[in-house]
Amino acid sequence: MRATSNAALALLVAVAAGALIVVAALGGFSGSGSGSGSGSVQPQAAPPPEFDGAAIPPGAPAPDFTLAEEGGHRVSLAAGRGHVTVLAFLYSHCGGACFLIAQQIRGALDQLGRPARVLIVSADPRGDTPASVQRFLGEASLGGRVSYLTGTPAQLRAVWHAYGVTPASAGRAAFGRVATVTLLDPLGRRRVLFQQEQLTPEALAHDIGRLEGG
Repeated sequence: MRATSNAALALLVAVAAGALIVVAALGGFSGSGSGSGSGSVQPQAAPPPEFDGAAIPPGAPAPDFTLAEEGGHRVSLAAGRGHVTVLAFLYSHCGGACFLIAQQIRGALDQLGRPARVLIVSADPRGDTPASVQRFLGEASLGGRVSYLTGTPAQLRAVWHAYGVTPASAGRAAFGRVATVTLLDPLGRRRVLFQQEQLTPEALAHDIGRLEGG
């Protein structure tokens, strides 16, 4: 009988000890979830995006090219190393899409309050006559503030291919759907891409400043 009592007592002690362990474990779990304990893990907010436009992975190359602006002065993309470059492909008679992009660029330059390197490459060398380009830049208030580059159809086709550009010959609607603005960093790498719906003067000026280190 005494042996039976001792065995029963041992069993009760073991059960009680197990219950205490379970209670302690549950209490620790509850405390970690409440966020009030010193060892609680607080959720970390995701960092804000670096750019307002779509970030391009660092290291994306920007194939070099050399084209002529009005007056015959030749301009190379690589000559802008050390500065942020705004690169757009437009044509002077494409209508709303090109004019809107030009206006957004002009607004960004106004916001920056300082010169920035802007290269506009023709998507229609036959239609971009000196007179039509002058008129386009004047209407967008970009005269003297950007370099509008053109060349032979063969020269431009190579550049369009390198940058995935749809030329004017595809039609206004097709061109307008894919017209973009690209930012190159001071090392000459493509870093930010703006689709038309993302492009605003504020966003463009912000990302130029970020690439300049401001």
